[in-house]
Amino acid sequence: MSNDDTIAAVATAPGYAGIGIVRVSGKNIESLILAVLGRQIAPRRASLGKFLDAQGDALDLGIALYYPRPNSYTGEEVLELQGHGGPALLRLVLQRCLDCGARLAEPGEFTLRAFLNSKLDLAQAEAVADVIYAGSSSAARSAMRSLQGDFSEAVEALRRKLVELRMLLEATLDFPEEGVDFLEQINGHAQLEGLNAQLERVFLASQQGSILRDGINIALVGKPNVGKSSLLNKLAGRDVAIVTDIPGTTRDLVQQSIEIAGIPVQLVDTAGLRETFDPIEVLGVSRAWVAARQADIVLLIGEDVDDLLLLRASAAKLRGQKHIFVINKIDLHSTPPALVTIGDEMHIYLSAKTGEGIDLLHRAVLSAINWNPGSEGVFIARERQLRALTEARLCMRRAVDVWGSVELVAEELRLAQDHLASITGKFAADDLLGEIFSRFCIGK
Repeated sequence: MSNDDTIAAVATAPGYAGIGIVRVSGKNIESLILAVLGRQIAPRRASLGKFLDAQGDALDLGIALYYPRPNSYTGEEVLELQGHGGPALLRLVLQRCLDCGARLAEPGEFTLRAFLNSKLDLAQAEAVADVIYAGSSSAARSAMRSLQGDFSEAVEALRRKLVELRMLLEATLDFPEEGVDFLEQINGHAQLEGLNAQLERVFLASQQGSILRDGINIALVGKPNVGKSSLLNKLAGRDVAIVTDIPGTTRDLVQQSIEIAGIPVQLVDTAGLRETFDPIEVLGVSRAWVAARQADIVLLIGEDVDDLLLLRASAAKLRGQKHIFVINKIDLHSTPPALVTIGDEMHIYLSAKTGEGIDLLHRAVLSAINWNPGSEGVFIARERQLRALTEARLCMRRAVDVWGSVELVAEELRLAQDHLASITGKFAADDLLGEIFSRFCIGK
């Protein structure tokens, strides 16, 4: 990518719509504006007019908006042509911009330029995609907080305090002859412990945000006719899967997206586990185990306490996935709904038919992922950012462990500072930037 080029792309999603936008960004686009609109337009004022081809004929009629540098999304001069949302029309307008000297933008190139021109830091730039692709209203709100800079400010506050503590440490190393123990005077160890606690709060908030962003996968596993499909339908709030009294009705995976406490959840109903000679059902059982081993949480569903023996045997075949035992059909035995914890096991007694105990199942799922109900202040975080926070935590903990050696403490704090700086892009390699922005859609 060259930052000297003028770039253009369709900024709205593919398909038919009432409005479609072609976005242009560059350092000098006055000639392009004149060619496409036939006149110059006032900055930041919507101008109704024709979008012209090379012969001066109208391609479309719409609104043009011009944003001079540096007060634009990219920090460059930006032109937005808002016309009718037909794909053919948008292609014509885009091609006209390309004929006037622009080139087609690469994926994420508008946001990359916003980052390079200091309009956004790296965490905010990544939040742009998270806002667009948020899988729930809670995820959208949290992504918006990150886009507005809340996450960046929390990380930057930590980094600034680290810099201050490092300055004091360096002073004790550079001027030992002065005999002034700066660390003891300002209680440096307590400051370090306070920074550790602050970093832990940011990390936990980011972990919660990662769950909001990525969601969780839940597999429903058990014998035939224990009510897996009925439970799927009850959780989904509609008839997604076929329910009959005939064993083996579900032979393939049935998937449904829902939300639990604002968290995106992908439910997977599976074939009943049993010995069978039906080749199709054998394949269904095989796929059931694959789905169970890929899930974040497995609901092991039985009809009575006797089924727990089979369910425990099934749990033993999992690869460490969190699992919850669900005893269904309590309406047939006049058993009250309940959530019972026995050691590390959670047992839910419910009725998929009546809905009794479904709220307890929701609570058990949230407990299994360590979800904090008061998580309005979470930050949407990506795996890269969580890794950086994790590495910073390790460095900070090592700094506490080696407190008696000022040199080692100073080095650990320097490493922690670098990890935090990588989140906002104050310290980032070019290949990392290429990896991040290549995942964006074209036009963003």
